[in-house]
Amino acid sequence: MRSRCSLSLFLLLLLLSAPNRSFAVEPYQQIKDIEYATADHHRLLLDLYLPKSKQPPLVVWIHGGAWRAGSKANMPLINLVKNGFAVASVDYRLSPVAKFPAQIHDIKAAIRFLRGSAEKYGYNADKIGILGSSAGGHLVALTGVTNGNQQLEGDLGDFKNQSSSVQAIVDYFGPTNFMTILSQSTPHGLSVRIPALELLLGDRPEKKPDLARLASPVFHVDEQDPPLLIIHGDQDPQVPINQSHELQGKYEQHQRDVTFKVIHGGAHGGPEFFDAERLQFVEEFLRKHLKT
Repeated sequence: MRSRCSLSLFLLLLLLSAPNRSFAVEPYQQIKDIEYATADHHRLLLDLYLPKSKQPPLVVWIHGGAWRAGSKANMPLINLVKNGFAVASVDYRLSPVAKFPAQIHDIKAAIRFLRGSAEKYGYNADKIGILGSSAGGHLVALTGVTNGNQQLEGDLGDFKNQSSSVQAIVDYFGPTNFMTILSQSTPHGLSVRIPALELLLGDRPEKKPDLARLASPVFHVDEQDPPLLIIHGDQDPQVPINQSHELQGKYEQHQRDVTFKVIHGGAHGGPEFFDAERLQFVEEFLRKHLKT
């Protein structure tokens, strides 16, 4: 009896001495650092979050960071995973490593990989949604409005027979027109955006107009583009809200499905963009357009 009590006391003390250890079972599985392609000996990786449900719909998250920083580790859509979505958070070559269009080539390769790996991981990739913020918002908008564009497709990865098309876009405050963004920017915005664009394009947009247009979603919108949800703060000091108005206008011009949610008083990101109310709206948008 004494030895049994001592063992129980020992186990209790062991549990109390490890306050940071979680014994709860997470409602999803996370698989880190899946290699989806290589480029110039650079491993391209993604993290996959899989809910417990069978054949969940798939969405792709693209991080921001002025195209020169950021990481797939910063993935704000855990509540979507808990509500039954599979989420792939994708790293891509940053601008100090490779100039545009490397970033879009990487993302389209990731989508081809994810579509080709659906049976292996157990999600439904018939229809894919893509979401991103800031520079990631730019990249997801560009990905979505260039479905089938061979100039931006690239040839990375082992799934070249798969489609890189997406069927829904959620753009959080992303740049959309590199030919107008500087003239719309505040002094603070210029201090951030000019060096970022020079690093991404190799020079200021007016010095590389053809490349700047190729990189700008507004120049690619047509009658085939998938539904688009734009979320932007009206006090954004880095990416002018006019950038989102331009993309909205192009969608409306081509009679495409577009919804624009303005965060009144919102700056350049913050928790209010991913609170329960906004994520519920995003979830409803995705469920509507990813039905199979």
